[in-house]
Amino acid sequence: MDARTLDGSAGDVDYGSFGSGYSGYRRPDARIAQFVADALGGARTVINVGAGTGSYESAAPAVTAVEPSETMRAQRATGLPRAVNAVAENLPFGDGEFDAAMTLFSVHQWSDVETGLREMRRVARGPVVALTCDPESVRNFWLYAYAPEVIETEARRYPSIDKMAASLGTAVTVRSVPIPLDCTDGFNEAYYGRPEMLLDPAARQACSAWSFVDDQVRERFTTRLRDDLDSGLWDQRFGHLRSQAFYNGSLVIVRAAPRGEEEHRHGHT
Repeated sequence: MDARTLDGSAGDVDYGSFGSGYSGYRRPDARIAQFVADALGGARTVINVGAGTGSYESAAPAVTAVEPSETMRAQRATGLPRAVNAVAENLPFGDGEFDAAMTLFSVHQWSDVETGLREMRRVARGPVVALTCDPESVRNFWLYAYAPEVIETEARRYPSIDKMAASLGTAVTVRSVPIPLDCTDGFNEAYYGRPEMLLDPAARQACSAWSFVDDQVRERFTTRLRDDLDSGLWDQRFGHLRSQAFYNGSLVIVRAAPRGEEEHRHGHT
C-alpha cells in the first residue's frame, strides 16, 4: 500500500507526501472569493467538491465539503465543518440536494472529470461553479521560459473548457478572473510580479504541478531564475509585471446555469 492509498488521495497527486504545508501558502484571496460568490448567485446550501483545506468556503452560508485526502482534511481551519471523505465521481448525496455546487482548483486532479462534473450537476439544482485554469492560456505565463515542464504539466492536466461544458450539460459561461499583484493564494500565476517567491521550495510545493517534475528540473529552474534576477535580465523582460495591479492569465470561472435552463454553447466573458 503506497502513501497515496494511506492518505486517501483519489487524484493524480499524493498529498500524503506533497501537501503537508499547503495551507500555509494557499490562503484564500478575498477578491477571487468575490468572483466565486457572485457565480454562486446567493445560493445557501453549497457542496464543495475537492474541498482541500477549505479555501473560499466563506463564499456561501452553508457548505458541505467533500475531500478524499486525509492530509487535506487535517489542514482545514478551526471552525470549518469536517469534510466528507468521498470523491467527485461518486458523491454520496441525493439528486438536487444542494442549491449549488462548486469546485475550486480541483478538477485537474480528478481521475474522471466528466463523471465528476456530471455528479456535481446531479446533486445541485442551482448553478455549478468551477474555478480552474484554461489550458489554452497557461503557456502565456513567464514561468514557461524557465520551467516549461511545469507549464506543460499544467496544460496536460487541466481539462479543456469545451470538455467541461459538454459534461455539465446546461448553459455554460466562462469568466476570466484577474489575479491581484498581492494575491494571497499561492498558485503559480499568483507570483506573476513576485518571481522571488518561486525560489522558495515550500511555495512551489503548494502548487501540485511541481510534484510531476524531478529534482533536476527544479534545480535548473532555481539556478536560471536566480541568475536572471541577479543580472537584471528577468526585470528587462518581465519587470513591468512588478507594478501591474492585476494579471489576466489562465484563471477562469466556468459556470453552468441551474438545471432546466436551455442548453447552448458556452460563451466567454
